Amino acid sequence: MKRSLVLLYGAACYAVFLATFLYAVAFLGNFLVGNSIDAAPTTGIGQAIAIDIALLAVFALQHSIMARPAFKRWWTRIVPTAAERSTYVLFSSLALILLFWLWQPIGAVVWRVDSPVGQGLLYAGYAAGWVLLLVATFLIDHFDLFGLRQSWLYFRGRPYSEIAFRTPGLYKLIRHPIYLAWLLTFWCTPVMTAAHLLFAVMTTAYILIAIQLEERDLTRAFPEYASYRQRVPSLIPFTGGSTKAKSVAAGEQLRYR
Repeated sequence: MKRSLVLLYGAACYAVFLATFLYAVAFLGNFLVGNSIDAAPTTGIGQAIAIDIALLAVFALQHSIMARPAFKRWWTRIVPTAAERSTYVLFSSLALILLFWLWQPIGAVVWRVDSPVGQGLLYAGYAAGWVLLLVATFLIDHFDLFGLRQSWLYFRGRPYSEIAFRTPGLYKLIRHPIYLAWLLTFWCTPVMTAAHLLFAVMTTAYILIAIQLEERDLTRAFPEYASYRQRVPSLIPFTGGSTKAKSVAAGEQLRYR
């Protein structure tokens, strides 16, 4: 019975994620939903900014704290290990749902692209971001990333095995195609309002911080990640690897000469 419940829980968490993902496409693209990111303002600018910053902070803190190995070790004393990733996905989805629900548009237009060609390119970049996001997750194991693999293995009575470090497809060009995909969805818009710009700036800053935290954990978990980081750029293809990683590698070489 417990195994069936964990499987059903994992499937339910994934369903919530999928619905949230589809809503996010409409929310950021300003279609099909009433309170989109660039909707008409309904409150004062100062109050709107304060609420939006608080909503973004809630998502950032949840997303970062629950992803840390130390938190996972503590958290799995409370929830089954097989349901830990699904719970993370659920809480991330709930943080986004809260943001969608309470988001306060500001209204001022920072830029507007009226050229049909320019609009087409920006909409294409926006669509490409969502496609890239999905492709990147499937390259590394979409169902493990969103908790379904863990709950399915538990249901089958099979032990969970960590996904081995590998760099398929896009991961040979950049280390973080998922983050690049998010940046495309945040910035590719023909109309950039003040609320949209606030969202884009804060989420971009969060991504840059999250990369450092994530890579620290990955380097501890996978010794080969240090050389991968040295060779492959973070977000922009063909720009070389991490300067910091190269400096660390050079220091290690000097130490052992």
